[in-house]
Amino acid sequence: MSIDQIRRDYTQRTLQRSDLLEDPIEQFQLWFNDTLEDQGDTDPTAMVLTTCADNQPTQRVVLLKGVSEQGFVFYTNYESQKGQQLARNPNCSLHFAWLQQERQITITGKAERLSTAENTHYFQSRPRASQLGAWASQQSQVIADRKSLEQRLAEVEARFAEEPVLPLPSFWGGFRVVPESIEFWQGRSGRLHDRFRYQRHSENWQLQRLQP
Repeated sequence: MSIDQIRRDYTQRTLQRSDLLEDPIEQFQLWFNDTLEDQGDTDPTAMVLTTCADNQPTQRVVLLKGVSEQGFVFYTNYESQKGQQLARNPNCSLHFAWLQQERQITITGKAERLSTAENTHYFQSRPRASQLGAWASQQSQVIADRKSLEQRLAEVEARFAEEPVLPLPSFWGGFRVVPESIEFWQGRSGRLHDRFRYQRHSENWQLQRLQP
């Protein structure tokens, strides 16, 4: 079958204005819980983060590590490509594709760094292997080969061998994306999808239906 003949009709659900809560964060959590209950989705926290600097957008998958009325949290190396781009331009977007449920969510907003206390608390809750990996990797930097990376890891393991708790690296931490708009997309048959966008206006949210 040729690529242009691959199709899928979306028939599982509908989405009406009356289905949506007034608070988009609560609505997100409702859909997220639905996704958690669906055993077909193996990575519900995966989200595409889009950043842009020097008129060059880039994307990558990161993992959601917290959500509240303040925003959506993920962690990274601050010296990575995304970390440097967000430092120069905090405007960004997040995208969740929960295709088992025929649903998508798109969030636009501004990223802000978390506090050292928040970063330390989360970093030290991670598995030790993940902590060591964060120390070993100069994320986004060129490296000669896999062996060189493994050598860096071995050096870090030796450095912290006697320390039961690893310190927080100065170059590692979290961002909170403070949302300005949140769009909920529900697939429908014939490509007449249901789309609703919450737009922040001061302290309130305005909800509008969008054409598919």
